Amino acid sequence: MLTEMHAHVLRLINQSGPLSRTELGRELGVSKGSISALAADLIESGMLAEGEIVYGAGRPSIRLELAASSTFFVGVSLASVPFVMRLTDLHGRVVGEATVASGGQPQDVAAAVAQALDQVLADHGGARERLAGIGVAIPGLVDPSSGACVRSTLLGWRDVPIGPMIAEATGFATFVENDANALALGQHLFGSLRGANACAVVSVGDGIGCGLILGGELHRGARGGAGEIAHATIELNGLPCKCGKRGCLDTLASARSIANAARNAGLPEGLAALGDAADHGDQAAVAILHKAGEALGLAVSQLIQALDPDHILIALSDGPLDGSYAHVIRQTINANVMGSEAHPIDIAMMHLGPEAWAIGAASVAAGRGLFRI
Repeated sequence: MLTEMHAHVLRLINQSGPLSRTELGRELGVSKGSISALAADLIESGMLAEGEIVYGAGRPSIRLELAASSTFFVGVSLASVPFVMRLTDLHGRVVGEATVASGGQPQDVAAAVAQALDQVLADHGGARERLAGIGVAIPGLVDPSSGACVRSTLLGWRDVPIGPMIAEATGFATFVENDANALALGQHLFGSLRGANACAVVSVGDGIGCGLILGGELHRGARGGAGEIAHATIELNGLPCKCGKRGCLDTLASARSIANAARNAGLPEGLAALGDAADHGDQAAVAILHKAGEALGLAVSQLIQALDPDHILIALSDGPLDGSYAHVIRQTINANVMGSEAHPIDIAMMHLGPEAWAIGAASVAAGRGLFRI
């Protein structure tokens, strides 16, 4: 059975890359004998393997690395229909996939997840015996400790113990997380933000989400609502929002709000098509994208001023990463953040597909079930 120290060793190697026993002992502050015993346990379990030999002034040392096929995780995203399932290995690589036939009732969802899981595991021999858990990413407020969906407008759920229901249906430990948090954890453990100590992932699709990593840990806040920038007021007395307030970021910069503005102006609704219209001089398209980009850029700049992260990753579900919308976002952030030449903030953009949410969900299983995040 893995102890906290075993988990620390695995997590450190995941974040830093292969390390020698000496390097591990130094980073963890434990004796040579202790780290040798921990490494021996993990090698025997198959989770660590000896890799590159490093030659230096003294005796050669052997770097230890994670054995990719030693452990597997399943991620299920409930953010889109049909639901998306992915099987990942210990390196975060996708090795199996399925779609989950969605049902309206939670018990139907749990049964459908169990059926899809059997299909995925049957297609990947040996994964069932090495499956460490299932992660579920939910668009809404969750209670990670109990595995309950506290509230999800998209799913129409309130106080649904979906984690325990899926665990009972599948026989595997199940960990539930908000979808934006899952996406951030996925990038932190296995993506472009691996090893980052303080970062934020802002996702822009039909809604807007934000997951925060602070001090190398997922930051949920006192009530699980940390990073809820979608309902930060950006425009006083603006458009009504589904949350009951007015002028929320979600009413200005989400793909849905941009599509509504484009439809009202008689323009194409997708960000990519709207960007093309703006590039060809359509002033109405330019105005819509500028208003949306400025709103999101302002919200992100406030996030940067409050938290001072090292990295910001903005994930767009539609549109080019170098188009008008993306350009205005960057421009607005730069104009509203107090700069620091000594410590510039890395701001990157990526495309966001349905698979990203499921990989994030699998990362929740890895983080909670193995790395103890």
